[in-house]
Amino acid sequence: MLTDTRRSPYAKVSPLSWDQVCWTGDGLWAQEDAVCHESTIPHIRRCFESAETSHIVENFRVCSGDAEGTFGGTDFGDGDFYKWLEAAIYSAAKHDDAALWETVDDYIGLIARCQQSDGYLSTKQIIGELQGGSATRFGDINDFEVYNFGHLCTAASLHNRITGKMDFLEVAERAADYLARMYRGFEQSGEVQTAVCPSHYMGLIELYRATGNESYLKTAELAIRLRDRVKEGTADNQDRFPLWQHDKIEGHAVRANYLYAGVADLYMETGDERDRDVVSRMWRNLVDRKLYLTGGCGAVYNGASPYGNFWVDSKTHQAYGYEYQLPNITAYNETCASIGGVMWAYRMFQLDPKAEYFDVLERMMLNVNLAAINLDGDRFFYQNMLRRTKGLPYELIWPLTRAGYISSFCCPPNLARLLAESSEYGYLVSDDSLYVGLYGSNAAHVCLACGAEFDVEQVTDYPFGGTVTLKVTVSAAPQDFNVMLRIPSWMKTGRLTVGDSTVGLTDEDAGYRAVTLPAGITYAEISIEFDMPARLTCAHSYVEEDCNQVAVERGPLVYCMETPDCDVDSLDQCLIDPTVDFEPVEDVIAGRRVMTLRGSVLARQGEKGDGLYHTFCADPLERIEARLVPYYAWDNRGEGEMRVWLPVALHAIDGVSSR
Repeated sequence: MLTDTRRSPYAKVSPLSWDQVCWTGDGLWAQEDAVCHESTIPHIRRCFESAETSHIVENFRVCSGDAEGTFGGTDFGDGDFYKWLEAAIYSAAKHDDAALWETVDDYIGLIARCQQSDGYLSTKQIIGELQGGSATRFGDINDFEVYNFGHLCTAASLHNRITGKMDFLEVAERAADYLARMYRGFEQSGEVQTAVCPSHYMGLIELYRATGNESYLKTAELAIRLRDRVKEGTADNQDRFPLWQHDKIEGHAVRANYLYAGVADLYMETGDERDRDVVSRMWRNLVDRKLYLTGGCGAVYNGASPYGNFWVDSKTHQAYGYEYQLPNITAYNETCASIGGVMWAYRMFQLDPKAEYFDVLERMMLNVNLAAINLDGDRFFYQNMLRRTKGLPYELIWPLTRAGYISSFCCPPNLARLLAESSEYGYLVSDDSLYVGLYGSNAAHVCLACGAEFDVEQVTDYPFGGTVTLKVTVSAAPQDFNVMLRIPSWMKTGRLTVGDSTVGLTDEDAGYRAVTLPAGITYAEISIEFDMPARLTCAHSYVEEDCNQVAVERGPLVYCMETPDCDVDSLDQCLIDPTVDFEPVEDVIAGRRVMTLRGSVLARQGEKGDGLYHTFCADPLERIEARLVPYYAWDNRGEGEMRVWLPVALHAIDGVSSR
């Protein structure tokens, strides 16, 4: 979910307008944008239109009186529908898709017909009221009503920003007015209800940005402050302690990431340093101790909070656990959690434009988020494991391979809007500077407050290649301005060329590097080259599951090995030789171009026993050829094994044979 912080007083940078930047060429992001428009958005619409599959659109038709029936599907289906609408709105505008615009308009009319005279809008409860059912307004926090309201506000704000139309925005304003009355009632009564998956913090603030109506900002602030008065709060909902006392990230990972993204939004409007302090503390705890290599968030399926009283309301699910608790086979990593992580990182960057935030955002988007959808754009993961093994003697909650529809279908429309809107992550601006966010071939038109106006053409094969060229054609430059280039933290060596001048780069240059273009300039060409050798990554020794193992990375991409990539009975037999260089080789998977890595690994014999414990046998090793594929491209070639982390042979071993 994007933000429009151009008038936010405490945002140091803000994004370009939706129509000022687009992906170009046949690079990875242009491909993802095309697949999202041509496959993902239509596929999700078909799922939502099917009463048998999801019942989501059918709920609105029953609610509006256009159809007869009862409520069906998930309680959070309304919000998921609004997320899809957000994706459809953005994609229709980007691709000038008249048919999709017609669908959007029809759905907006349907939603408006469902809304009650007092502004309330949630199909489960409205249908219950109409039919004399047991569903009541805000009778159960797990009915996700404010979650639905939040995504409504977000989609409507985007629709207004792109089209200038008021019809959808007016629906959202009436709903937000209902929330305002509800929260004022909570404040007066002292009976405060918590919120699960609090998308409405971001939604209300975005509605304020779209309308200028301070009531929505005040409602968002009141909703956040009232969290401190929730009685018998839980770890799952991050309301056991007052917000400003939070010092460790815990509980449901989607709820946590949405919460802190919303608090970051609030800071950019009000400037309360206590809000900034808490989101900064939580960010450090996440990134330094609880984030997967792929950018995955929330390791724990079900359990108890690692902090506080284990016996008092400490049950958690889809949650952050202990520091360094990062299992691989049972990694939960709900897709929505990492999308929430992108939202949070994006907001942290806007309040303090440090390269670290975009390094993490890029890691999330290129690895775990792209891995959550197949290369054809119509099958999805809910959880994102880092190891799939055969013969697992227990069942996990969600399928071990992607599915076209999942009973909890919140992640696919969230992915759709993330991918549809991805071009806005390309650049942000301050008064006198253009910041490069995500690298990828694109075209952008930039107007800075200092008066500089220019077009940028970015040409690159990133993330497959490390060379990025920006061709800057300037139409106005009354004073100097800057192009801020992100030097990723993974880079060890590289080069920066401006005109005829080239300077070397090292890992000490990580961060943002300013290229200052002088007043009166009409054209500049800036090239940056990141050397991208494959590298071996190890985890902190406290990450028990990864001890004596390494992962292979190249540039911003995490790699993995799958069954088709190595001639062994099981990937458990493979060890990484730390002296071997992996060579990047262009390949095709599911009709898509990918950059794989080729090299040799060491293979041992399979285990001699299947008991819980058995005698170790130091079998001879042989050297065999293997391939690694980007983690985002896995599970597109059948249901075999997969590993991100592989054991490493720490010492040279005599007598290694070759084949």
